Amino acid sequence: MKRRIAGSLAVIGAASLVLAACGGSSDDGGSATPSPTGDTTSATAEPTTECTNDQLIIGTMLPATGDLAFLGPPEYAGVDLGVEEVDAGGGVLGKPIINEYGDSGDTSTDIASQTIDAHAAKGVQVVIGAASSGVSLSVLEKTTIQNGMVMFSPANTSPALTTAPDDGLYFRFSPSDVLQGAVAANEAISAGLTAGATIARDDPYGTGLQDAFVKDFEAAGGTITAQLVYDPKAPSFEAEVAEMAASNPDFIQVIGFDETTKLLQEMIKQGVGPQDLQVYLVDGNLSTTAYGDFPAGTMDGVIGTLPIGDPSSDLDAFNERLLSVDPSLTDFAYGAQSYDVVIAVALAAQYAGCADARSIADALPMVVNEQPGAEECDSWDSCNAIIQAGGQPNFNGATGPLDLNEFGDPKTGTIGIFEYISNTEYELLDSVTAEVPAP
Repeated sequence: MKRRIAGSLAVIGAASLVLAACGGSSDDGGSATPSPTGDTTSATAEPTTECTNDQLIIGTMLPATGDLAFLGPPEYAGVDLGVEEVDAGGGVLGKPIINEYGDSGDTSTDIASQTIDAHAAKGVQVVIGAASSGVSLSVLEKTTIQNGMVMFSPANTSPALTTAPDDGLYFRFSPSDVLQGAVAANEAISAGLTAGATIARDDPYGTGLQDAFVKDFEAAGGTITAQLVYDPKAPSFEAEVAEMAASNPDFIQVIGFDETTKLLQEMIKQGVGPQDLQVYLVDGNLSTTAYGDFPAGTMDGVIGTLPIGDPSSDLDAFNERLLSVDPSLTDFAYGAQSYDVVIAVALAAQYAGCADARSIADALPMVVNEQPGAEECDSWDSCNAIIQAGGQPNFNGATGPLDLNEFGDPKTGTIGIFEYISNTEYELLDSVTAEVPAP
């Protein structure tokens, strides 16, 4: 029997949402992304340096290996689909995009750093990735400040990335986890659950999302019975699960990557698994493949949250397009965002008349933000036609409007609320669209 679906954030402290667009400045020397305040009226960008590149070279840094490898296939497919569309439409500045492959690995390896070195040597201007916030933070300075490349992630959600130093060259199309945390907290409260345990992997993604969840859950009157972090490479989670079980929670929230499989197995063993308590997952462990070997019905009723497209976007139709690139896809998370990154970057270079990283970074807010004089468009062809006619495009992507704030973060986000109906299937219950609260 279906649970009640939470449709709004009314239960959560409204101040964090109402004030979402007010986190306008930082005093900690953080991001210096150009401010897309909506007052840009020029129909052409003004690159700040003499252009030295007339061909766009992008390089992926996405998880082919590591503990987020299940997110790799849809992200690579999204990038490839975007490149195909741009090249079929005449390319950027009249030339095809060069797409250099790169793996991100995870934070236990040096693969991401090696990928950045390889991309820099090949003249890459835009690095697409990483998926893991921890990986992005580990190479952010090297990518942006040291090598002067744009880093544009389809999937990073850690609040720490909002003000991390990046010389104005870091962007993302997924909302900060201050929003996902608020939505997850509201979902638990609205379900009548007032006391819960939360356990998160000990990295910027895990602790950032956990802190956001705890803040809003407690603000709404909930009680956290246990707040734990764990080493994702630990051989056993027996002690952590025992501590959660002893706290007598109504539910358990698990914030992790592929190690969630082991953690859930230990929860089941100790009588606090999905068949005993309500379990909540998040974008990092919401998977159609990870739990396939569990006994049938184990995951039924588990709830998860995931950044998705605006309700006006047709993600089902878009995912069919992804299948034309990779027919083996079963997970689609962040595939649409990856596609949107490619189209946005290509439009920025086309609009600026230059494929230099700085020119692209300066032009990005101009081509994705709603502002006076800009014309809405939803594809490379339609947006490029506006540029060719001397106009300014406002690109709305596969995930809907893409407006960026002064930190290079989305101004608004949509979080989907999903429920598992089998070990390998989950369905959308509802979605919440809201301004992204300041960290």
